[in-house]
Amino acid sequence: MDTIRSSSASKAQRIAAIDIGTVTCRLLISDVEGTTIHELAHACAITNLGEGVDECGELQQAAIDRVERQIAEFITTIDTFRTPDQPIHIVAMATSAARDAANADDLTQALARHGVVLSVIPGEQEAALSFRGASAAFAGEHLLVADVGGGSTELIAGIGGSNPSYAHSFNVGCRRLTERFITVDPPCQDDFAAARAWFEPHFAQFFDNLRMQQYPIDRIVAVAGTATTVVSIDKAMRVYDASLVDGCEVSLSTLKSITQRLAALPLVQRRQVVGLQPDRAPVIVAGLVILQSILQLAGVQAYTVSESDILQGMTLKTAEEDR
Repeated sequence: MDTIRSSSASKAQRIAAIDIGTVTCRLLISDVEGTTIHELAHACAITNLGEGVDECGELQQAAIDRVERQIAEFITTIDTFRTPDQPIHIVAMATSAARDAANADDLTQALARHGVVLSVIPGEQEAALSFRGASAAFAGEHLLVADVGGGSTELIAGIGGSNPSYAHSFNVGCRRLTERFITVDPPCQDDFAAARAWFEPHFAQFFDNLRMQQYPIDRIVAVAGTATTVVSIDKAMRVYDASLVDGCEVSLSTLKSITQRLAALPLVQRRQVVGLQPDRAPVIVAGLVILQSILQLAGVQAYTVSESDILQGMTLKTAEEDR
């Protein structure tokens, strides 16, 4: 698990937001004053909750156990920020893998043992929270926020700083594509073609609707691990530095180059690529294929990376509700 700490603020609402995705578990602890988030700490670990869910429709017990152990670590971190006069509101949400699983209650009960109340949120809520977190830095721009996850991809269009105008959550994610379509190691072009033939028509309908509504796209803002990993690899980061990733612009040509490079490597070699978390190596190529398709269907030549996403959206929403 990677944990990063930064400066704190006093006399503010202290909130710990936990995002449990198909591939990762993430934590953000922050103080909130109005609409300003002062980050205290964040952490991310790959727990692969969604392993096998697409095929069997249930969370595996080993995956639930991995997440439970990670949440226990998060609680230990959260406790270091508790003070007698500073309570912490913990908010935890699970997304695609838990939505798809018939036994999501098993995960809810596991986290309840640690005092964490888990909400399994619908795709529409995930999209709205992601847009809120990602769009804050681009007020007034016509944005498309792309959140490529492990089990789902959210595409959200709207003006930065406002509520989204158009949003859809697709059951298309890097783990889902990997498990359904990647048949050989390294992946082959036939696998990619089959994957694109499955999901691109659904994405195309979304973009056709935007064009019918004459919605302009000033900028694509991409969040989550697939988008940030491209920068990490491009900069050959041996230690991930969010400050060097946030706000970077990635060209479509760079994205294509890195996709081709990783797709040519067998998994054992892909795990060794500088800038790529070894545990993300099995699903990264599928994620890059999804992200590349989004840019091409949008007719845009680059995306901007944002380190602000659903965690910041959760934090701001919780702060509002607590006031």
